[in-house]
Amino acid sequence: MAYRESYAGKINRKLNKKLHVVEVASGRQKADLVLKNATYVNVFCNELSHGDIAVAEGLIAGMGEHYEGAVEVDMGGKLVLPGFVDAHIHLESALVSPKEFANAVIPHGTTTVITDPHEIANVMGTDGIEYMLQATEDLPVDVRFMLPSCVPATPLDESGAVLDYRAIDSFYEHNRVEGLAEMMNYVGVANADEQVLEKIVAAQAHHKKIDGHAPGLSGNDLNAYIAAGVYSDHECSTVEDAIAKLERGQYIMIREGTAARNLDALLPLLTPQYYTYCMFCTDDKHPNDLLEKGHIDYIVRRAIKSGVDPIIAVKCASHHAARYFLLNNRGAIAPGFLADFVVIDNFDDFNILEVYKKGKLMFDGKTVTPFEAPEIDPHLVKRSHETFHVAHLEATDFIESRPRAVLGMVPGEIVTTDAGYAEKISVEDDILKIAVIERHKNTHHIGIGYIKGYGLKSGAVATSISHDSHNIIVVGTNEDDMAFAANQIVQQHGGIVVVENGEIRGNVVLEIAGIMSDCPLTEMNEKLEGAKAAAFKLGVKEGIDPFMTLSFMALPVIPKLRITTRGIIDVETQQYV
Repeated sequence: MAYRESYAGKINRKLNKKLHVVEVASGRQKADLVLKNATYVNVFCNELSHGDIAVAEGLIAGMGEHYEGAVEVDMGGKLVLPGFVDAHIHLESALVSPKEFANAVIPHGTTTVITDPHEIANVMGTDGIEYMLQATEDLPVDVRFMLPSCVPATPLDESGAVLDYRAIDSFYEHNRVEGLAEMMNYVGVANADEQVLEKIVAAQAHHKKIDGHAPGLSGNDLNAYIAAGVYSDHECSTVEDAIAKLERGQYIMIREGTAARNLDALLPLLTPQYYTYCMFCTDDKHPNDLLEKGHIDYIVRRAIKSGVDPIIAVKCASHHAARYFLLNNRGAIAPGFLADFVVIDNFDDFNILEVYKKGKLMFDGKTVTPFEAPEIDPHLVKRSHETFHVAHLEATDFIESRPRAVLGMVPGEIVTTDAGYAEKISVEDDILKIAVIERHKNTHHIGIGYIKGYGLKSGAVATSISHDSHNIIVVGTNEDDMAFAANQIVQQHGGIVVVENGEIRGNVVLEIAGIMSDCPLTEMNEKLEGAKAAAFKLGVKEGIDPFMTLSFMALPVIPKLRITTRGIIDVETQQYV
């Protein structure tokens, strides 16, 4: 029988730690760690402060002079920043396990992330949420959760589960669950849909945050959305949209991810007038982006090079997200806060030299300190590898005689335009066929339409990463290759496939729920970049991510047109076209 600590035992254990922290803070005992001669960002007075930083029991005990420690590290000439916080990310977008994700972002100074596991929840339901909670336990990056609000994203979508407020309610009791994630069904909120609003009411009953997702919403509809209790938004692509939401009290998460990049457009927010209510997030980050560009540090670096005050950039990368999510012990260098530090050379170059998590050196400038992967219930592991239920597909399954709507892709964005109608594929005009195949319950539903702007000249591309329901999405120049690619996805239990003339040109296996893999991030990146190269060779336009951008074409909550398992939908009217 597993040992369960008594309440009195817990109090005594915590008391002993507290006594040690106070003794160190007062100077009567040596600290566990002292960063000597530190110059650090003081987020409370918006300036650089100087002194020793003493650490005890994973907390900052104090800052000042003459602290002594069991370990002392001279910070002379370096800058110490609070650990970075990603305000909104889907860990699944990295395509690897949470352990591998943590291993990738630690060198970039990230010590806390707020994740929404709605990708895996759309495949596995509550089992997916539990899988991610277990897979992130005691990682050196603190992973906090917002519970999926829209599984499926809309009633018109088909996912592997339907989660109402009752299904997720018990998860609010978990100590790493902070609230309700991006309320994508803004139409339902504005129209006072009771099933949508009850999720917000339930979250508020648990005194939790509710995040938003409402691109371009304005006027009274925006008023209704915010009045319902939605506190933030990460979907702003124009400064006008962001200011309209700031004026009404929302916090703005400035997003710079792989598919959606909004930093340049929202730089005017990073001024004394607006920045107090802004924070940084990535939303979705592919492996290459993490390895080559970085994480939150990339956003900070870009912001500073664009003329943003470095202290403003650092606060948006740490303190503001911590304050918004009521994580009151992080996001600052002050007594009682977690000893999460990012050590850099200077603001101009912004090279990360060291990263500490709770006072432990996790990155020394070259390597990450090794750590173990959390244990996951074997039932959940087995369940995650058995998520495809699709009959064999033929080319005839993708043939339609009547005209279908055309999704117009927008470079650098995940919004689309209405590009009219088409009756057939026209490679010369960049009119390709696109389809979404339901894969969770073997319904045999296949939505068919056309897409313009992808650029493919030959073959087909298919992926089981298809936001948010993660059915199989495939785009092609002919129906034979589309069927072959989709069947290959089913056969290998998920992934990304590039096909030409019935032959595989690129392949990435994603065996965990069809959206992640257990392989190392570097290996995943090699496979993914190989598949990208194959896609570009077949004509996919340079400047877009062939797979992440494609995956968003099935997200029926972002204007203008999207494709679902039942056809192309106008997001604004929620009607099929």
